[in-house]
Amino acid sequence: MSKISPDQMTSQLTTHQQELLEKFDRDSKVKKFDLPYLQQGIYYAAIGIALYHFITSFIGYPATHLHRSLHVAMMLFMTFFLYPSHKSASRSKMVWYDVVFALLSLAVAAYVWTDYIHFLGRMGSPNRMDVIMGTLLIILVLEASRRISGWPLVILSLLFILYGLIGRSLPGILMHRGYNWSKLVNHIFINTEGIYGTSVDVAASYIFLFILFGSVMNKSGMGKFFNDLALAFAGSSKGGPAKVAVIASGFLGSINGSAVANVVTTGAFTIPLMKKTGYSKEFAGSVEASASVGGQLLPPIMGAAAFIMAEMLGIKYGVIVISAAIPALLYYLGIIVQVQLRASKNNLQGIPKEELPKVRQVMKERGHLLLPILFLLYMLLFSGNTVIFSAFWAIVATIVVSMFRKTTRMSFRDILDAFAEGTRSVISVAVACAVVGIIIGVVSLTGFGLNMANAIIQLGRANLMLTLILTMVTCMVLGMGLPSIPAYLITATMAAPALVKLGIPPLAAHMFVFYFAMFANITPPVALASFAAAGISGGDPMKTGLQSVKLSLAGFIVPYMFIYSPALLLIDTTWPVALRVTITAIIGVCMIGMATEGYMFTRMHNALRAICLAGALLLITANVYQDLMGIAILVAILAIQKVLSKRKVEYLQ
Repeated sequence: MSKISPDQMTSQLTTHQQELLEKFDRDSKVKKFDLPYLQQGIYYAAIGIALYHFITSFIGYPATHLHRSLHVAMMLFMTFFLYPSHKSASRSKMVWYDVVFALLSLAVAAYVWTDYIHFLGRMGSPNRMDVIMGTLLIILVLEASRRISGWPLVILSLLFILYGLIGRSLPGILMHRGYNWSKLVNHIFINTEGIYGTSVDVAASYIFLFILFGSVMNKSGMGKFFNDLALAFAGSSKGGPAKVAVIASGFLGSINGSAVANVVTTGAFTIPLMKKTGYSKEFAGSVEASASVGGQLLPPIMGAAAFIMAEMLGIKYGVIVISAAIPALLYYLGIIVQVQLRASKNNLQGIPKEELPKVRQVMKERGHLLLPILFLLYMLLFSGNTVIFSAFWAIVATIVVSMFRKTTRMSFRDILDAFAEGTRSVISVAVACAVVGIIIGVVSLTGFGLNMANAIIQLGRANLMLTLILTMVTCMVLGMGLPSIPAYLITATMAAPALVKLGIPPLAAHMFVFYFAMFANITPPVALASFAAAGISGGDPMKTGLQSVKLSLAGFIVPYMFIYSPALLLIDTTWPVALRVTITAIIGVCMIGMATEGYMFTRMHNALRAICLAGALLLITANVYQDLMGIAILVAILAIQKVLSKRKVEYLQ
């Protein structure tokens, strides 16, 4: 029998994949022009934009406002050329107002560049032209966001703008001194706390480079390598295809940072395999969705929000990579445990070994593609170089290493394609960062963030657990209608300070809101990753979303674990303490899987499942006595289940 290869399915599902991407990932709905010269023009413009960011990362960026304004202008320019203004608009022809919007986007940057010194000198006292150009930029950013992500983020931004204008008339904690339009535009446009603030700075540097790195890696064949390697390692084990989905999607998700795109590309291969093995449509889709979302939590690259976190906290990205490692692995352990228990419960076997690729052959053909990732880890963690410098050389290393073998060698055209795709992939992120800059600008100007933090603490009555639950709900509600990056930025600005006020380390507080901002992709009613997976599996979208939440249950508990035990993030701890809390966390995650699946050796009674879950929750804190109680419960349950399993076997015999 012939060996299974990802190419066998992905080659047949290219059109279906694109349809799913466009259905569940709005930023995939781009124009494809009839006129070849127009299509080529956009292609080479994208390459030029990528080259600008790539080269300046090595030789040095222009001054702050110059670089950020040019970056925003280029992203807006590409948005108005690539994204139609409404659903029924032509996706093959250019309309005149798109050209006008695109040129106006460049005009704003040209205004900043040509009057740069005087422009900065007017910070705090803008002239009429500043107000006009600032107003124009706000309109362009909101329109670009509407085209890419829809109305939710636009409406939220408009509400904050309105809040900045009428604050004097509002009651209670919402009241502030109120600002006129000129003052508001000054803060959003000229000041570095608005559109040209931290979020755009991160998008114009770290995020662009790492998305470009992921694009180059994908072009070299990294996706096929991860799929083949996962098949070789886990494909033959019990429930193997599901484990393949978890491993491959985790690795790919950590590089590309897009949950929906990861579901569509990897899921086109893994979901049919899971269904063939015997997993239900909903379970197969939920495994892929949960694993793809988790990729944004998994070092070394994680989601784009991780770079913003490093900038907001003023800490090295390498510190975040190290801190995020254990919680991310716990998240994936939770999925793997449930996959294994489901396979054991339903007696689902793996793929015959003769149908699978061999580890040695996979490593021989594509194993060298791991070298750029290892090189990047060295640069980030041990070299002492900046993240930007590390990303630049990681891209160069990927291109060089791909030349080692014919199967991965990229032609000059492949490199250009990777650069063009990198630019296209970053547009939605960059525009989201720009529009969130409007919200953050109003928040910093009015003091809304401090008021919100105080309100959360008051509602939580200074109780940490209640405050954590309120913060989680805030993140989930925001995440239902917003992309993960804006959801994280907004909650990091308004909710994370409440946790810090209660004595939580800033990194732990930001990691908490980061996790729940990411989980919005799998949580109904707006669970885009789950819905995309259901589109491939043929399962019910809502059931797939609910099953995804069930599979990711450990991931919902892990943030509480590292809040109560910051040693999980390796914050101000010793290795013995870190090892102890990690071991108890592993035990807790396994118990959550047992309670959720209702299986260990044999099916579990509902009462035992409830007790098992209670034991897992006891392991959340670093309290030694609670840990011992939780472990005692586990031992008792294992003993009971083992006895019941033996009785069942004897009965069947």
